[in-house]
Amino acid sequence: MASVVVVGTQWGDEGKGKVVDLLTNYADCIVRFQGGNNAGHTLVVDGEKYIFHIIPSGILYQEKTCMIGNGVIIDPGVLLQEMDELREKGLPVTPERLMISENAHLIMPYHKMLDHAREASLAKGKKIGTTGRGIGPCYMDKVGRVGIKAGDFLDWGQLVDKLQANIEEKNFYLTKQYNSEPASFDEIKNQFEQYADALSPFIGNVSVALDTARKAGKNVLFEGAQGTQLDIDHGTYPFVTSSNTIAGNACIGSGFGPAHIDEVIGILKAYTTRVGEGPFPTELPEGDPIGDELQRKGGEFGATTGRRRRCGWLDMVVASDAVRLNGLTGLAITKLDVLSGQKKLNIARKYMVDDEEFTCMPGNIRKTIKARPVYEEVAGWNEDISAVRSYEDLPQEARDYVSRIEDIAGVAPIIVSVGPDREETLLLRNPFERS
Repeated sequence: MASVVVVGTQWGDEGKGKVVDLLTNYADCIVRFQGGNNAGHTLVVDGEKYIFHIIPSGILYQEKTCMIGNGVIIDPGVLLQEMDELREKGLPVTPERLMISENAHLIMPYHKMLDHAREASLAKGKKIGTTGRGIGPCYMDKVGRVGIKAGDFLDWGQLVDKLQANIEEKNFYLTKQYNSEPASFDEIKNQFEQYADALSPFIGNVSVALDTARKAGKNVLFEGAQGTQLDIDHGTYPFVTSSNTIAGNACIGSGFGPAHIDEVIGILKAYTTRVGEGPFPTELPEGDPIGDELQRKGGEFGATTGRRRRCGWLDMVVASDAVRLNGLTGLAITKLDVLSGQKKLNIARKYMVDDEEFTCMPGNIRKTIKARPVYEEVAGWNEDISAVRSYEDLPQEARDYVSRIEDIAGVAPIIVSVGPDREETLLLRNPFERS
């Protein structure tokens, strides 16, 4: 039995879905532990693309059990739409295959209304770049102890009482502070009554189910969303998400004891990308030929929003932060194939802010915005590596690049991805096979 956590090491979009899909082969339970439908995992299986926003990507395996932990916030409409899409592809989602934590909070329509209204009220240069999906306002209600939970679907009277109180408060902000239209109590009540009927059979105690699985010797895979630098506490605040994205939240967001975690795998894209606003020290600006090529070859558009991802050189300051914050035991290097054709590659080793040197992300956002990378140049390669199926068959320069990442990070790669398909992945060490 082993328990493995998968997290992103950058600003998200590192290819976690594909790695989770690969490791799901060896897991019995797959658990999503944070975030909401502001994040997406894209998988390509036998040429068919799947995009998941809430459901763990392990759902593609009929014999696996998927769980949505208490740290996730759920938009019921989006969740049901995902279920419908999977059903149309011949993958019905049943309560035997998916459990939703009774303590997971629900994204309400007024959360999305507030999200849009707040972002619209911010001056240019102050906007966070929110996806507008109600993530921040929902987490605010959770911390403010007024949130509505999935378990409230099982106690309709309690849900209605909470809804009434929230509507009164939210409409005050919507109409008075933001000059927006109010939310309708009756419309939301009727809509969520239908959601309750559809989702109630899936709701249970994920923490107890995980403990039972652990005691039965099951392998558990924890699936994170977004990336380390989007962590609410440890990321480039305030240009972050509203939850903890680092590995420690796998335990908090699922009710699983930390002593039972065996491995933490960090997904590291072979270059760096970021969606939305916020500092990005190694960014190659739009119009830069190399940045544009990375964007084109890597298909760098957000799985959830469709927004163009900003592209830049590999940032090992960011990667080293991820090693420290997550306690990484292995790296999964993705999209190595996108770098093919580059004669020279740059790796950021540190930042300079005026005359001050940083080997970690500055805590002051003004310094982060001013940070300028100090690069180490390494040789690139010309060969198309997408057909390579053995690490030893990679070009020497590609192996040298991976080795340099290992030297700087102090963590060995266990997976190297050379293309988007499930088969285009080199598994160097299986984290579930422990000596």
